[in-house]
Amino acid sequence: MSSNSRRWLTLVTVSLCAGVIWCVVLPWVSRQESVQQRLIFLDERGIDPSAMYYTELDAMGPILDRIEGRTNVRSDPQPKSQRSETYFISTKASKYPSGTLGDVVRLGEEIVRSTSTHPLSSPFVGNQLNCSSCHLDAGSHPNAASFIGVAAAYPAFAPWENKVITLEDRILNCFIRSQNGKRPPNGGRVSTALAAYITWLSRGTPIAMNPLASFGPNRRVMLAEPKAAPSVDRGRILYEDRCADCHAADGSGTDEGPPVWGDQSFNDGAGLSKMTKMASWLKVAMPLDDCDLSAEEAFDLAAYVNSHSRPKFKKPSEK
Repeated sequence: MSSNSRRWLTLVTVSLCAGVIWCVVLPWVSRQESVQQRLIFLDERGIDPSAMYYTELDAMGPILDRIEGRTNVRSDPQPKSQRSETYFISTKASKYPSGTLGDVVRLGEEIVRSTSTHPLSSPFVGNQLNCSSCHLDAGSHPNAASFIGVAAAYPAFAPWENKVITLEDRILNCFIRSQNGKRPPNGGRVSTALAAYITWLSRGTPIAMNPLASFGPNRRVMLAEPKAAPSVDRGRILYEDRCADCHAADGSGTDEGPPVWGDQSFNDGAGLSKMTKMASWLKVAMPLDDCDLSAEEAFDLAAYVNSHSRPKFKKPSEK
């Protein structure tokens, strides 16, 4: 065989191999579940997948940290000696566990997203709120009442109850406060599914039981108290301009946003009924996808929202 023939044969072979890879192998790879999830994850964040080819460069380290969802966070109530510097932040692209456990975790997320209407949880809810009304993105939001890493803080001491509580205890307390209802049975399908989902979001987080308060590692940082008293009047103007479209002028909620006061909102035993907690949450959570409130505006808005009536909290023994 002449040298020209060998060159042509090599060219044809290489071309055929490239064609098979391009037309057969790559489409097959792209259909694999793990690849699909990764592409969805990147697309949701506006990240060009081709950027992943450059991840071996040292300069990509900080960028990869953001892509993978890792962040350095601290749990304020914990002693410094018990703090872990890095926590893995789970993402929507992550798979559920396999088998029955995965089914329960999936059920937990469903209940978080539709607590007030889900047939398993709705009998225990006394208003129109869902867990995701406060725990944005079904608890996967890194700042707005995040579930990420929470399971690693339990069992934890609860100062308002003066005892150590479990993750399930903490979940069930939300039903009687934020959802103005009653506690589902401890160990029942609802509490087990919610605990499983929160634990799934906490995977990879070092266990650091909290001896001072039942807060997880991603607890939102409380805003400093303002020097001047918050203004209900300024808060009203802000609410009418930036909140009423989603939450209604009378605070009763719409299809776009939950009730923020009145009989169908959280009761006065919920955390958000407290001025500083409400302002601190508003600062990182509202308006959705446009969280640009100043600290002063957050306090003014909290003052206005919490100036309205809401249900009174009653301990289970008082109901």
